[in-house]
Amino acid sequence: MREDFYHYVWQHQYFDKADLRTAAGEEIQVLKPGHRNADAGPDFLNARLRVGDVEWNGAVEIHLRASDWTRHQHQTDPKYDQVILHVVGQHDADVARTNGSLIPTLALQTRIAPELLARYQTLVEAPAAAPLPCAPLLHLVPEITRTMMVERALLERVERKADDVLALHQRLGQDWEATAYHALMTAFGFQKNSEPLARLAKALPLSVLRRHRHDQRQLEALLFGQAGFLVESDETAADDYIRDLRQEHEFLRHKYQLQDAALAVHEWNYLRLRPANFPPVRLGQLAGLLHARPALFDALLTAQSVAALTEFFQAPAPEYWRTHFRPGRTGKVPGLGKGSIDLLITNVVVPLRVAYARHVGQPEVVESSVALLSELPAEHNRYTDVYEALGFAHHTAADSQGLLALHKSYCAPRRCLHCAIGNRLVQQPRPAR
Repeated sequence: MREDFYHYVWQHQYFDKADLRTAAGEEIQVLKPGHRNADAGPDFLNARLRVGDVEWNGAVEIHLRASDWTRHQHQTDPKYDQVILHVVGQHDADVARTNGSLIPTLALQTRIAPELLARYQTLVEAPAAAPLPCAPLLHLVPEITRTMMVERALLERVERKADDVLALHQRLGQDWEATAYHALMTAFGFQKNSEPLARLAKALPLSVLRRHRHDQRQLEALLFGQAGFLVESDETAADDYIRDLRQEHEFLRHKYQLQDAALAVHEWNYLRLRPANFPPVRLGQLAGLLHARPALFDALLTAQSVAALTEFFQAPAPEYWRTHFRPGRTGKVPGLGKGSIDLLITNVVVPLRVAYARHVGQPEVVESSVALLSELPAEHNRYTDVYEALGFAHHTAADSQGLLALHKSYCAPRRCLHCAIGNRLVQQPRPAR
C-alpha cells in the first residue's frame, strides 16, 4: 500500500461515508475535500468540513498511519497548524499541532471497497520487469483516453524542459541569446557529450565568442582551444592548421583571461561512438553554425517551419573539420544528419520557444511550437517500441515525446493513479467473463 492511494481515495471521495466519524467519535461531514497541494506543506488545501457542530476551513494531511505525523516531524512545523483533519489508513496515535491542540483523525482503511483496493493493487504491484503495469488491461480503456493521456504527458514533458530553459535564462542574466547558445551547446553533445559541452559553454562565454564570430579561424581557435583539442601530440605534430589554431588560441586565451577554464582532452567521451559523432566533429559543426548564424535566438524563434529550421542547422563545418574526425586524423566527415537536426529541434528549439512564449505571455506561440513536433518523424527506441506494440499511436515526434513522458513520469514509477489510463482502470469494475 502506498500513500498516494489514500490521496486518490480522499480526492475523489471513494469511501463509505455512512456514519462518518473521527477516531474520537465526532461526526464528520465533508463539504469540500480541498485541492491537491503541489508545494511543501499539507496535502490538500482549502478543504471545508463540519466536525460535530462546528464548520472548519483549512488543510487536510494524509498518511498511511497516524504515527507518520510525528515521524515526519509535522508537530514542529507551523505549516501544518492549518490542518483541520488528519486522514489515515490506520489510526495508531493521536497527533497535535505545534501549540499542542489535537487534530481530528479519520481512518479510512475499513471504509474502502475491497474491489477498489484490488484493482489498484493489480496495477502498482505488477512485477518490476513489466514495462506497463496496465498492459493486460489496456483493451478495457477507450482509445480516446489513451490518446488524451499521451497528449497530456507530452505537454508536461515540454513544460518541464521549458522550466529548465527559464532557469538557465535566469542564471544567465535574462539574456535570451546566451540562453540559446548554452542550450544549443549542451544539446550538440547528444547525451554522450552533453555534460562536457555544457561546461565548454561556461568556459567560453558568449560575450567573448560574439567578438570573433565573423572570423572563422579565431572562432575555431576559441572553441577547440577551450575544449582542450589543440594540445600538441604525435598526431598533430606536423599539422600546420592545428599549430596555427593553437597559436591563435594562446593569444586569445591570455587576452580574455581564459587560462583556468579550458577542458582537458580526457574529459570527452568516445566510447561506443561512431567517428561521425566524435566530439571534434560536433565542435566543427558548431563552429560552422556559430559563424554562419550570428543571431541564434532570433533565428530559432522566428523560423516558421521544420524545413526552415533544418536549413538553419545545415550550415557547413569549416573545411578542415570536413576532412578530419579529430585533430591530425583524416577521413571523410558527413555533415549534420537529418536525425540529429530533428533531435535539436525537439530538445532545443521547441523548449526554447515555449519558455520564451511563457516569459512574454504569448500562449499562441506555445501551441505553434509544440505543433512542430507533429512535423517530425517518430523516434524509435526500446521504450516507444513497447507502447507501439500495445497499440499506441506512434507516427510523429509528438507521439514519441508523449510516450517517453508517459513511461518516465507515470509507468516506470507506477504513478497509475495520476494517469488517466490507470485512473479509469481503478475506477471501473472489470466486465464479467
